Amino acid sequence: MERIIREAALADCSAITRLNREEMGYDYPQEKTFVKLQACLANPAHRIFVAEWGGEVVGYLHLEEYDVLYAGHMVNVLGIAVSSAWRRQGVGRALLSAGEAWARSKGAVAVRLVSGEARKGAHAFYQNLGYTGNKLQRNFKKPL
Repeated sequence: MERIIREAALADCSAITRLNREEMGYDYPQEKTFVKLQACLANPAHRIFVAEWGGEVVGYLHLEEYDVLYAGHMVNVLGIAVSSAWRRQGVGRALLSAGEAWARSKGAVAVRLVSGEARKGAHAFYQNLGYTGNKLQRNFKKPL
């Protein structure tokens, strides 16, 4: 079975919408996902990779470059999802490897990601890949 990590395309919108809903719990409409995907694909500070296994999109990774006034240039993982049917088969590892290579090509000194407190399995996965956590945070949001 052919395994490919490639840059996302607009044609991947349906699969990304499904992964967001089924794997991350975000039931965001496909029409709105399409608009956001189109904008991100046109923005060089964003990169979206998809994992295609046997012709089916089974995962994706969304990254964005960012800078702060207290550290070197970094890349932030904005979203990563892998179909539950394809977990533990190297999909997430391959996506993050592609993302890390892109981050290095952009001069990033680190890749940062935030993972929900309840996602203990994801935390173990990230730690196994060399990611370390140094603090617990609260995430605040104010609807506008």
